[in-house]
Amino acid sequence: MQIAASALARVAAEGKPIRVGMIGAGFMGRALANQIVNSQPGMKLVAIANRTLDRAGEAYRYAGVENSVTVDSVQALEDAVAHDHPAITDNAFLLAEAGNIDCLFDVTGALEFGAHITMKAIECRKHMVTMNAELDGTVGPLLRKLADRAGVILTGSDGDQPGVQMNLYRFVKSLGITPLMCGNIKGLQDPYRNPTTQKGFAEKWGQNPSMVTSFADGTKISFEQALVANATGMRVAKRGMLGYAHEGHVDELTQRFDIEMLKSHGGIVDYVVGSKPSPGVFVLGTHDDPKQRHYLNLYKLGEGPLYSFYQPYHLCHFEAPLSIARAVLFQDYAITPLGAPVVEVITVAKIDLKAGDKLDYLGGYTMYGEAENSQIVQRERLLPIGLAEGCTVRRDLPKDSYLTIDDVEFPDGRLIDKLYAQQQDMFSMVRA
Repeated sequence: MQIAASALARVAAEGKPIRVGMIGAGFMGRALANQIVNSQPGMKLVAIANRTLDRAGEAYRYAGVENSVTVDSVQALEDAVAHDHPAITDNAFLLAEAGNIDCLFDVTGALEFGAHITMKAIECRKHMVTMNAELDGTVGPLLRKLADRAGVILTGSDGDQPGVQMNLYRFVKSLGITPLMCGNIKGLQDPYRNPTTQKGFAEKWGQNPSMVTSFADGTKISFEQALVANATGMRVAKRGMLGYAHEGHVDELTQRFDIEMLKSHGGIVDYVVGSKPSPGVFVLGTHDDPKQRHYLNLYKLGEGPLYSFYQPYHLCHFEAPLSIARAVLFQDYAITPLGAPVVEVITVAKIDLKAGDKLDYLGGYTMYGEAENSQIVQRERLLPIGLAEGCTVRRDLPKDSYLTIDDVEFPDGRLIDKLYAQQQDMFSMVRA
């Protein structure tokens, strides 16, 4: 990423930093604010929007900024930015409408709200970087097309595991090696975890219990790997992914996976539990040239036919500003869908459900998500978990049932449902 760092140094020297508006001021938002304010030359965090205004101010104070001003109109926001006054607001749409903000960053993880603010950013022709994997994994292919038409960049983030995998995937391809598996390393996988079981961990680290639960119950990693699938064209080998438990090093996985199986799927996305180095990512690839295989063996990558490449960490907010630079200065994507959805995340009952029950929320008590190939999702009318929150169950369903579109009643008037239907139409998918 030296080219991005050099470009940021240049705009800093010119006194023309990238002006960033951040949406969301939770755990990750505070960390990102601190990184941009204190450690990122060539970039200025000019505004923070949060539905709870006090938390926007707290995010600035966490970064050592005490002089934020509250704004409630586009003019007031533009004036604050022009006079170098950090701005806070409870109206995120102002950030999209302000003419002197260069890029938005969504760190909310909220589906319906995220859909509205992303559509507003596209309407206002504003570049956006997002850590909202849930939204991206539900309607990201549509949003990418709409952003393209508007001439703006909508991209996932460096530092998040999907973005780190994509950077590694690109590196492997640049060597002339064919990637056959993009993998994520997990420390825990238990689909029945809930906010009560995860409360202690969440409190220890100052995180939201439902977000922590979505990590533990498999929903988050399903979204993360769906993003990688949609960005590479890879598929899942089975519903829910293989998810092998492997306590050794990821290099040993070159002997665990059958190359013909990987090739038959056109490459797969997956994860392993307990492997080292954690919490990193890895790519398994192959090379058809025996001359190059000789050199790969010389360079200690083994005899093949699979070769292991990995990054031992993902540094979230530390790396995230690079995505802003890539989007604004180079019109480049950290990770973005290639086209039609390849993998989606479906809804599975975490408990026995009764007719009339309402599905709660991602990382909650009633459901968890699993990755499935989109063709199967459409053929079997499976319910995307990105649409499931707030739906009412129509019939009794046992624990671990896969919910379908016909099993639920949807709330009225939601944008996310309309966007999903539009995505199906755009890519000529089976209409749910």
